[in-house]
Amino acid sequence: MNSKNKNNETGEFGPIYSQFEGKPKEAIKYLRKMKKGECVRAFCHPVIGYIDIVWGEVTDPVKHKGYGLSHIIDKHGMEIKQLGFEVEDFITIILLYGNLDTSKSGEEFLLESSMFRIVIEKKFKGHRKNWILTAFDLRNKKGCKI
Repeated sequence: MNSKNKNNETGEFGPIYSQFEGKPKEAIKYLRKMKKGECVRAFCHPVIGYIDIVWGEVTDPVKHKGYGLSHIIDKHGMEIKQLGFEVEDFITIILLYGNLDTSKSGEEFLLESSMFRIVIEKKFKGHRKNWILTAFDLRNKKGCKI
C-alpha cells in the first residue's frame, strides 16, 4: 500500500491521497490508519461519477454527530460488525449495489440497501465535490432488528 500523499497536496479535509482512485476498500483502510485526509476519486458510480472518501470528524462523541468516515465508524461501526462486515466491505457493497435516489433538497445522492443508507454530498463549501458525508441505519425505521 503506497503511504504517500504524492504531491503533498492538502485540501479542506487534510492531506489528499490520489493513489486510491477506483479502490474504495483500500482507500477506507488507509484512512482508518491515517485518521485524516481524503482519498479522491476512490469510487466511480455510473450515475453520480467520482466519489471521494474523507476521514472527516466526530463533532459530538456523545450524540455521535459528525461527518465522513470517522463519523460512520463512530455511529455505525458496531452495527456493521454485528452484521458480519468490516466497514470497508460494507460501504463498498452499498456503493456498488445500493439503490440510487436523491434527497428532498436535491443536494445529496442517497444510496440505499434494505438496511443502510449512505449519503453522498454534492458539494463542500460551495464547490462541486461528491463525497461520503454520512450513513444511516434504516433497520429501526423499517421495524427490523439484528
